[in-house]
Amino acid sequence: MLFASASDETLIGKALGGSQRHWERLVRRHETMVYNYCLRMTRNTSDARDLLQEVFLAVYRHLPSYRNEGQFKGWMMRIAANKTMDLLRVRQRSPRLSTDDAALDAVQQWQAPDTQNPDRVYEQHNDNHRIRTLLQALPPEQRLVVELKFFQHCTFEEIALQTSTPVNTVKSRLYTSLQKLKDTLEERHVV
Repeated sequence: MLFASASDETLIGKALGGSQRHWERLVRRHETMVYNYCLRMTRNTSDARDLLQEVFLAVYRHLPSYRNEGQFKGWMMRIAANKTMDLLRVRQRSPRLSTDDAALDAVQQWQAPDTQNPDRVYEQHNDNHRIRTLLQALPPEQRLVVELKFFQHCTFEEIALQTSTPVNTVKSRLYTSLQKLKDTLEERHVV
């Protein structure tokens, strides 16, 4: 095991001991996941970059109080979810037009299209656009649950922990979201 990767807990311990190098390794290990999550939730690259910084600043500030050995990813993603929800709530109170084409392009890459078939590429592009539009129409709390369940592959228990919400409420939000998406699709005769 020549190039064994240090666990999150090992990196955290060294970072708490003052090692900048270990803190940077911890950030690099998780920054793509956090950024992609923020980008999917906000659909804005600038907001996603700002949130990425806010999340890791909060993680750094609160790292001495982290006590959930083996649960760092969940703890960090709960911070990301809270920061993102705060931004989305502010945005709901004072909406602005999002014209960030780079974010839209990045979100379209959720599933790599079959590049050999132009019809399939076009169809995939339209499907991705419809999905993004439908998800953006959901309230932030419901969109968060859908994001964590289907894009982060979290269990109901992990979502409940990350959102500080009871498991039954998480389930209810997910099923309500799915029903809204289904109803909207049926109204538009898309299904």
